[in-house]
Amino acid sequence: QVQLVESGGGLVQPGGSLKLSCATSGFIFSIYTMGWYRQAPGKQRELVASIARSGHTNYADSVKGRFTISRDDAKKTLYLQMNSLKPEDTAVYYCNRNSQLPAFPWGQGTQVTVSS
Repeated sequence: QVQLVESGGGLVQPGGSLKLSCATSGFIFSIYTMGWYRQAPGKQRELVASIARSGHTNYADSVKGRFTISRDDAKKTLYLQMNSLKPEDTAVYYCNRNSQLPAFPWGQGTQVTVSS
């Protein structure tokens, strides 16, 4: 069965950095555009970055220039390097495919808290 396991979150001061990882199994990782999503308290889940099988990337305006998405198809793992973090980046971060197909079952996510 499909498994998405996010890790790497934590508490960081404004301006700090974190690198998130998403280990996947149960599907052919390399054929999908993958995305990082986040959900802040009281808000809907939003897509913050995606990466196609070609390596082409897209970012939400709110994170452009600060976040970098990458993938390792051999390891079936998705990454999100987050720099210059802001308090408004505080959320639970999830990975999933970014497709017209239904999302895979969501993992537990990883909490990112940006606070001084």
